[in-house]
Amino acid sequence: MLKDASNTAARPTPRPQDQAPNPHQSNLRRCFEQIRELIVHGRLAPGSRIMEGELAARLGVSRTPVRSALHMLQKEGYILASSEGARKVHMTVAPLTKEDANELYPIVGRVEGLAARSSAQLGAAARADITRRLREMNDELRKLAEAGRSDPNRIFELDTNFHQTIVDASAGPRLRALHSSIKPQTERYWRLYASSILDQLGASVDEHLAIIQAIDAGDSEAAERAVQMNWENGAERLCRVIERHGERGSW
Repeated sequence: MLKDASNTAARPTPRPQDQAPNPHQSNLRRCFEQIRELIVHGRLAPGSRIMEGELAARLGVSRTPVRSALHMLQKEGYILASSEGARKVHMTVAPLTKEDANELYPIVGRVEGLAARSSAQLGAAARADITRRLREMNDELRKLAEAGRSDPNRIFELDTNFHQTIVDASAGPRLRALHSSIKPQTERYWRLYASSILDQLGASVDEHLAIIQAIDAGDSEAAERAVQMNWENGAERLCRVIERHGERGSW
């Protein structure tokens, strides 16, 4: 018996937002974010071995979403896999090294540089609003630097918000996704080496000022270049600290 074609055609196609969320995907995403946070905050130390069963018990989930999350984190560079024998694979938290910092920081600089270029191409009113907020944050950073106050959490918050403001102002969904996947890796370095980097805060503040001035002037090339230089110089400052205090998890 044929179905009533008119009734079939009349049924609206379900929109993605009307469909029930996939529990498996939600569980996987939650595991991914929880494990990434453990790594970023150093609760899974650089170079430490990942024990899938222990991690699943720690998160209160089965091993299936943990296994999938670990593979996602491997693709994003948070975890390394090594083979032992024909079939056995070990996973470890990626170490913090000079080589990695010299690759990671310029990549973030390129991504944020594209956002700065776009922000500098916005209208005058939008640029004025962006640069006002950037100046407020950078002025507070300068005061902390001049006062010699060692307040790593506040400094990290201000610096992160400074760069995120530039990205949020103009970046499209692809650039935002790329930025959000790679930027947290820089936080790992900050949390482990912050106390030795804070005395160089003034240099970063001056580099921020160049970014602000370029965006304010609508100079897209200068804005992109200034952001890239901030990250590349940051890599140099970080690597000098790593040389003094040693790499983490690399043995």
